[in-house]
Amino acid sequence: MSFNLLETPLMIKTVARALPLAFLAAAATPALAAVDVTPSAGAPVVELSITETVLGAPDTATFSTGVTSKAPTASAALRQNSADMDKVIRQIVALGIKREDIQTSGINLAMDYEYGNDGRQPRFIGYQVSNTVTVKVRQIDKLGSILDSVVSQGANNLSGPSFSIDDDSTAQREARDKAMKRAEAQAMDYARRTGFTGVQLLAVSEAISNASPMGMMDMKRTTMQSVAAAPPIEGGQVGTSVTVNATYQMTR
Repeated sequence: MSFNLLETPLMIKTVARALPLAFLAAAATPALAAVDVTPSAGAPVVELSITETVLGAPDTATFSTGVTSKAPTASAALRQNSADMDKVIRQIVALGIKREDIQTSGINLAMDYEYGNDGRQPRFIGYQVSNTVTVKVRQIDKLGSILDSVVSQGANNLSGPSFSIDDDSTAQREARDKAMKRAEAQAMDYARRTGFTGVQLLAVSEAISNASPMGMMDMKRTTMQSVAAAPPIEGGQVGTSVTVNATYQMTR
């Protein structure tokens, strides 16, 4: 936050296309318009950065899973991994997850070494191939059984899940409204403290972020052979945050 007293006129340009359409409608600013605002000479200006967060129950979960395969040669490791990964992907699709919600996130080929405890140099024993996909689940109540089913089909790497709200536009509007009200209230407080009676908005911009206050389950690169039942999953709540950067001129 900064508070500046301007001794000379200052030109500040707000480009409406940089703002969400929802904000443009609320502010009654013509779409795709550019507004030039010149503060009065000597009028104090206050710049504020306000963040508001709205919590909500997630309706989407994302996790990564895959297969790591080893073989004496690179081609053999790749062939084995491809066959194993194809089986895992077919199982994911069979669980009702759409193809567009499955995305390959990485394929890695590396040399494999055996490390002993006798101080000798590592011994090359072949190659290992890892293939990982990111999967979006739109029915969180089925997530535990989905993970169990994927592992039963040969997946030996698992990471996540992370939770989100698929369409958080309502939460964004609520957070934006709270942030703008707080910004104007704080600007008015500064105005009253310095002998002014009102404020005029000169410029505004925003940043939106999403976070899970409860964190996310860490199952990263877990060997799943020991898993005997579907893991319990709790989605908790996720937050949609809007940070509004607003500049106000004080008026009389």
